Amino acid sequence: MHSATFAILRDVTLASALATGIAVTAAHGIAQAQQHYPTKPVRIVVGFSAGSATDITARMVGPRLGEKWGQPVIVENRPGAGSTLAAAAVAKATPDGHTLLLISAAFAIGAVLHTQLPYDPLKDFVGVAQIGASTGALTVTPSLGVKSVQELIALARERPGKIFYGSAGAGSGIHMTAERFKMVAGIKSVHVAFKGQPEMLIEIMAGRIHYGFPGLGPALAMIKEGRLVVLAVVTLKRSPLLPDVPTMVEVLPGFERDATHGILAPAGTPRRILNKISRDVAGVLDLPEVKQQMQAISFEPAPTTPEEYDRIIRSMIGTFSRVVVAAGLRAP
Repeated sequence: MHSATFAILRDVTLASALATGIAVTAAHGIAQAQQHYPTKPVRIVVGFSAGSATDITARMVGPRLGEKWGQPVIVENRPGAGSTLAAAAVAKATPDGHTLLLISAAFAIGAVLHTQLPYDPLKDFVGVAQIGASTGALTVTPSLGVKSVQELIALARERPGKIFYGSAGAGSGIHMTAERFKMVAGIKSVHVAFKGQPEMLIEIMAGRIHYGFPGLGPALAMIKEGRLVVLAVVTLKRSPLLPDVPTMVEVLPGFERDATHGILAPAGTPRRILNKISRDVAGVLDLPEVKQQMQAISFEPAPTTPEEYDRIIRSMIGTFSRVVVAAGLRAP
C-alpha cells in the first residue's frame, strides 16, 4: 500500500473514532444528567427587570429548588422586547434542564404579536410547570385626583389621547390587560412601554404617566404609603390584602384577564427531567414559608404537570390571537 493511501486511511479512521467518541461522550453526559439531575448550577432566565412580579416569583421558588437539588439556582434577568429576548436565549440553550425560562402571559402574547420571532413558541419550548398567577391592580398617580374606575374612565373620555398608561413592555401581560381595559371601557389612552414594572411604577408615582396594571406584589408598599392610588384588583375575588378594593369585574362587567407564571424548558429536554422539576416545584409551593410569602403579595399558587402546562400555553396563545386583532395591534 502506498504511504499516501495509508495516511489517508489512517486519518479517516482517526476522525471516525474521534467522532464516535464525542457522540458516545455526549450521549453518556445526557444519560448521566437524566439520572442525577441537576449536575451543575441551574439558570432560571426571567424576561423582566429585578423587582417585577415575574422576578419575585422566580426568587421565591428558585432558592428552594436549589436546596432540594443541592445545586445553586441562579435567577438571570434579561429584560426587553416584552420578554422575547429572554425566550430567544433559552430557546438556543442545551436541552438538559439546566437552563429554564420563567414566563408570564407575555410569552403567549409575544407568540401572536410578533411575526418574526427568532424562535418558534410552540416548537422550541416545552412546558415544565405552572407556578400560579399574580394579582394585578389598576393603580393611578395621586396627582390625577381620581378615586374610582368610573372616574378614570370618565376623565379618559373627556381627554382622549391625553391620558397615558404604562406597561412592562410592548406585548407584556400588563400591556394586554390595559388594552382589554381600553376596549371594555371605550377609552383612547396612550401606551408608554417600559423595560419592567419598577420603571413603570416610578413614572406613575411621579405623575409623568397616569395609570397602569402592575402586580400587587411590587406595588403594595407604594399603595400603603399613599404614593399610588389603587382603584381595583384584577382577580375574580377581592384580595385579602386590600379587602375594601373592588375587583375589575365588579365595576366593569365584561372585563377579563389571562395570567400565568410558570416554567418552560428548551424542546428536547428529557421527560424524566421535566417531571422531576414539575414535582419539585409543586413541593416548593407546598412549603409553609412559601405559602406565607405568596399570600403576602396575593399570589395564587396553581402547580401543574408538564402536559397540563403545555395545554395552558396553547390555550392562551389562541386567546391572545383574538385579543391583539380586536385591539388593532395586528391585522386579522
